[in-house]
Amino acid sequence: MPYEAPTHTVERSLRATTGAKVIAGVDEVGRGAWAGPVTVCAAITGLRRPPAGLTDSKLLTPKRRDALLDVLEDWVTAHALGHASPEEIDELGMTAALRLAAVRALEALPVRPDAVILDGKHDYLGGSWRVRTVIKGDQSCVAVAAASVIAKVRRDRMMADIGEQGGGIEDFAFAANAGYPSPVHRAALEQLGPTPYHRLSWSYLDALPQWRHLKKVRRSEEAMELENGGQLGFDF
Repeated sequence: MPYEAPTHTVERSLRATTGAKVIAGVDEVGRGAWAGPVTVCAAITGLRRPPAGLTDSKLLTPKRRDALLDVLEDWVTAHALGHASPEEIDELGMTAALRLAAVRALEALPVRPDAVILDGKHDYLGGSWRVRTVIKGDQSCVAVAAASVIAKVRRDRMMADIGEQGGGIEDFAFAANAGYPSPVHRAALEQLGPTPYHRLSWSYLDALPQWRHLKKVRRSEEAMELENGGQLGFDF
């Protein structure tokens, strides 16, 4: 399907209006999965021409994403990944866990960005970061598109490695579904129950009576504030 290539329009606007010189694009993957971490990539690209075919990772085939990753990791000026574990997601809630993963990615960059472009319409970073939110930024902004592909491929590979551990975990087919609720994943959950990589505060356990006793109740004060309308609240 044809699509418009991402541009540096937002990056140029930030440079002109804020004086920012180092701008990072940020995107996440794994927010809707039932297992595995939520992963965020922060990528700094400068204003160079992007590799051919770069766009939102969701618009690319797995083969094309894999091929682009090899190009992107050499092409970007810098990039870093941050993760929030299933345990952190259970404790904090997704909004706070997403912010934690994003901060970890940004702080792992070799230089602190002057500004950050977040995919979407909500600023889940807050704090001291200068943020520009862009709806469908993973399609329109070069740095965010690069972050989208890197985050997706790296997390998919991480989930595939987890799925090869044996001990019944292979039955969940994480290499194929990356922790998302595919039919094979659902069937394995019903038969075997959640693995140590599953998010145990999520509502899918309500539909599994034999495993419902494993469900965790979130008690974090920060999470409760966020989920009850705090300024960083996010509509999932």
